[in-house]
Order: sequence, then structure tokens, then C-alpha cells
Amino acid sequence: MFGKIRLWLRRHETLVDAIIVSPFLLLYVIGILTSGDPGRQSHIPLTLALLLPVVLRRKYPVGVFASIAGVAFLQLMLGVGLILADFAIVIGMYTVAARCRLKWALVALATVELGLVLTIVRSPYADWGSWNVVATYTFLILLCWVTGLYINVRRSYLVGLEDRTEWLERERDARAQAAIAEERARIAREMHDVVAHNLGVMVVQADGATYAIDTDPAQAKGAMETVAETGRTALTEMRGILGVLRDGGHEEEYAPRPSVKQLEQLLAQVRRAGLPVEFTTEGVERQLSAGVELAAYRVVQEALTNTLKHAGPKVSGARVGLRYGDSTLEVQISDDGRGAAAPKDAGNGQGHGLIGMRERVSVYGGSVRAGPRMGGGYEVVASLPLQPSTEASQEGPHSWAQRTEGKGR
Repeated sequence: MFGKIRLWLRRHETLVDAIIVSPFLLLYVIGILTSGDPGRQSHIPLTLALLLPVVLRRKYPVGVFASIAGVAFLQLMLGVGLILADFAIVIGMYTVAARCRLKWALVALATVELGLVLTIVRSPYADWGSWNVVATYTFLILLCWVTGLYINVRRSYLVGLEDRTEWLERERDARAQAAIAEERARIAREMHDVVAHNLGVMVVQADGATYAIDTDPAQAKGAMETVAETGRTALTEMRGILGVLRDGGHEEEYAPRPSVKQLEQLLAQVRRAGLPVEFTTEGVERQLSAGVELAAYRVVQEALTNTLKHAGPKVSGARVGLRYGDSTLEVQISDDGRGAAAPKDAGNGQGHGLIGMRERVSVYGGSVRAGPRMGGGYEVVASLPLQPSTEASQEGPHSWAQRTEGKGR
């Protein structure tokens, strides 16, 4: 309620001043006219000239003060003594102090004080006792002037707060948009990993079942059972990801995150798809952060999916190796397939898998190297720090840099 009233008063400052001045001016003029004193009646034009500009004091503070000061100077030259309407010059001075720069406020103060001194000096009743009056009026004038300065400083402070609030709101909105973009990138990457791998396995098994259904129904049945199991696994993972989108929770609320401990299950799935995989581990196993474990798992998953898609019919197997060093975990995936001869547009992948690997690993300060092997085949080597960098730890596993370096296989 009070906020709305304050806002209305701020938007209609001229109207508010007119409402304040009008009754005072009307009563003052009526009092002069009813007094029957011809001397006082001659003050009506002077009173109007002093009070009417006050209506515009907030819109044109310096101009209004100059106008009132000019009328007061004319009054002084005509020998007219102080009248009640002369208080308008103090109002003008206050407005200049409250709304203008300090130099204009000092000029207004000096002008009012000079006018007071000249009025006392030119008065026929001036004597040494009159200077006590000057001191009293000077104190009141300074009080009004300092009050105007305080209002000016306070207004500047509030404007600064409003500007800062607006800036913080814009920054908050920008951060929210960035967080949304990062979350979309994370979800897109998770969807790619889940869909690309599982559908790749399902396509290979379905193709095998198609060729074997006439000659070896049992093998075709086994392949279709693998398709069904892989499909159920994909649906479970998809439900977890979509559940995060629907409920706004975290992925950990739905299922444990894949890690290097689940690599054996992943390799078993790939073996059932018809690709023999050898798995080796070197060095002393360490406790890894959840983000690094997930990144290592996804790198192996993506690389084996690419092998299933692109290595060709002559591939005899793949090798997956984990090497625990002093400060890094090296993940190596290689095959003996077509390597560089693989078609670049095979499988609609368009190379996004390798880009996703590099983005995912780079979040934790790691690197990915991929390319054809000497003697044939293809190799992917990812290096992940055992202790993520400070920057990566602050970003967390759900923040993905928007980098698109390199091209996929």
C-alpha cells in the first residue's frame, strides 16, 4: 500500500507540489485581500512570482531557484521588506542541494546567505542586535541546506542499490541460462552414450539374427534374447535420465552411476554382440572420484560402440586396458579393424562420439588421443588425472565445456 503511494508520488512530483502550494497561496492571498491594507495588497504580484515557480522546482531546480532569487533581488531593490512568501527561496535552495551537484548547492547557499545579509543591511532598523537575527536565520538556512545534501546522498545511494540489484538480477538470469545450457549438454551427452551404445549392440545382434535365422535358429534366438536384454537395459537408463528431467532431481537418486567396476558388465554385453574383448589392468587400483569413474566408463563404452559400428567385418577383437599411474589413469581401447579406412559418415554418428569423449574428459583436466594404429586398426587413449584439477572439481561432473575440437571417427 505505502509502496504504491510512494511510487505514485514519485511519478507525479509536479502535481504534488501544485497541490501543496495551491492552498497555501490561496489562503495567503485571501488573507491579504481581506485585511484591507493597501500596502499588503501590493504584495500579491510579488507573492505569486515567488510561489508559483515552486510547482516546477523538482523538474527544473536550478532554473526555479534562479527565478525566485531574481524576484527576491527585485523585491530588495524596491525596498519591500521580508514577507512570508520569501520562504520560497529557501525551498528552492533545498531543492538544488537535494537534486544537483555540490557546486550548484554551494552557489544556492551563498546566494541565500548574501540575500539575508543585504536585507539586514538595507533595513532601516538595522543595528548590532540585528546580527543575532542573521545568526539565527543562518542556522535555519544551513539546517535546510544540509538536509538537502543528505537527501541527495541518500537518493544517490538508493539509485546505486537499484542499479546493483538490476545488475545482480541480470547476472542471475545469465547464470541460470548458462546452467540450463550446461544441463542440456550433459543430458544430450548421456542420451548419446546410452542410445548410441545400446542401439549399436542391438543392430549388430539383429543383423546376426537375420542371417542366422534360416541356418541356425538357436543362434538367432540367442541374438534376439541379447537384443531384448540390451533394450531393457537401455530403457532403464533412459528412464533414469528422463526422471531427472521430469522431477528436477539428481541422477544419483535413480541408479548408481556407471564406473570402472561395471566395465566387466559392459564388456560382457559387447562380447554377446559378437566382438571378443580382452580386458587388462595394470598398476595399483586407486579410489577414484565418481566423475572420473563415469568419464572412464563412458570413454570405453563409446570406443567399443564405434568399433562395433565402424571396424568392419574383418575385426577379430578389441582390447581394453586400464593403467593406474602415479597421478593419472590411462584408458586404452584398440581394435584390429579397418582403422582409417572406416567411412566417416558410417552409422549416422557424424563424429560426435569422439567430440563427446574429449569434452567429458577435458572437464576433469584429462585428454583424449584417437587415431589409426600402426599396422591397422584404431586406438583411443584417454588420460584422466587421479586427483581432478581445482577448476574441474568446482565445475563438477554436470558442467560441460562448450568445446568442439577435433572430428570423430
